[in-house]
Amino acid sequence: MTISNDLLDKLACPVCKKKLNYESDNNRLACKICLLAFPIVDEIPVLLVSEAEKIK
Repeated sequence: MTISNDLLDKLACPVCKKKLNYESDNNRLACKICLLAFPIVDEIPVLLVSEAEKIK
């Protein structure tokens, strides 16, 4: 699954409001500022902090 650039341009990190990066290898959206990764489930980005994973 890929996320359209149009949708990706509209999505923001729910914590810092900065741009999210799509990681196709992990099928998730990552915030490089907050170091959080948000899963994509059934082609829907889950932008809940409680569902986010810390990244390095």
